[in-house]
Amino acid sequence: MTSAFASNAAPRFATPFTTRFNLRLPVVQAPMAGGPTSPALVAAVANAGALGFLAAAPFAPDKIASEVAAIRALTDRPFGVNLFVLDPAQPDEAVVRCALAAIDPLRARFGLPPGQPLPRYAPDFRAQLDMLVELRLPVVSFTFGVLPADDVARLKAAGSYVIGTATHVAEGIAWRDAGADAIAAQGSEAGAHRGTFIGAPEHALVGTVALVPQLVDATGLPVLAAGGIMDGRGVAAALALGAQAAVLGTAFLTCAESAIPADWKARVRASSDTATSVTRAITGRHARGIRNPLMEHLERRADDVAPYPVQNALTQELRQNASRANDGDYLSLWSGQGAPLGRGRDAGIGAAALVDALERELHAVLAGLPRS
Repeated sequence: MTSAFASNAAPRFATPFTTRFNLRLPVVQAPMAGGPTSPALVAAVANAGALGFLAAAPFAPDKIASEVAAIRALTDRPFGVNLFVLDPAQPDEAVVRCALAAIDPLRARFGLPPGQPLPRYAPDFRAQLDMLVELRLPVVSFTFGVLPADDVARLKAAGSYVIGTATHVAEGIAWRDAGADAIAAQGSEAGAHRGTFIGAPEHALVGTVALVPQLVDATGLPVLAAGGIMDGRGVAAALALGAQAAVLGTAFLTCAESAIPADWKARVRASSDTATSVTRAITGRHARGIRNPLMEHLERRADDVAPYPVQNALTQELRQNASRANDGDYLSLWSGQGAPLGRGRDAGIGAAALVDALERELHAVLAGLPRS
């Protein structure tokens, strides 16, 4: 394993969060399910002195263990693993059949037979959680719900720092009361799935600038700002709002180590500020992505969309085939609203080079602030 960041070096932009994990700068690479967060990406970010994150929600426990082993073989720096908090899905057969009727015409485009109900629609969350405890990870985070306090205590007893995702204040308080160490504040600008678990998702589209200071004030915990942050200006703004680090997803989505298809990366780089929408049509849960024929087709059949994780599982084979064909028309093109802000960087920049660029940009912003 190699690291470009000297672990005994003093971080240049220190907060209590960066000090705890000896980070070079207050940047977290967001966990992005669906392919981007390969072990190579997570390790490259960690070795560069930021905090890398593995999106492990789609994985069975043994796959989580093998991915973590691959990361540990590439870095001795801290990194995190994220899971979705899910109850077992037991959908009504009629719901599944209606969803498949809407999906099947798209499956036919790739020569796939009509879809069928599945024996399981997501990995066993309790087994995934037990694996995280067993792996004794430096950092763990959770989205889509809040863990019971005894589960948080189990993870902390195993040496893990626990981060809960909140899209509004009540969710942050719920995580604080469960014993979380920190809160990831997911602003409405963020790409991919919304983490909302209290109230209607359409009522929880609070922007990052409004959300972060409210969570700082309400919870008293370290807050990590996520949503619309792409460069050093955004990192500086997050710090000014009271966050202890900024979480960047879309910025890392197009890195060389990101394992998504080239067409997805190209569409992110070419997207405009109005190119994304929040939809539940693709996976059954509200998520922000670039509009494409897949989104448009399924939104026309909105009444037939099954809840998450059922819809997600039923569209998965279609999207996997689109991925292999490098066909962005039928991928879930998750992306945040800040994507155009990354356009000045080289296409396919390496993750370490991106961390270097963020450090330079952050330094330039802070150096340019007026001094009293």
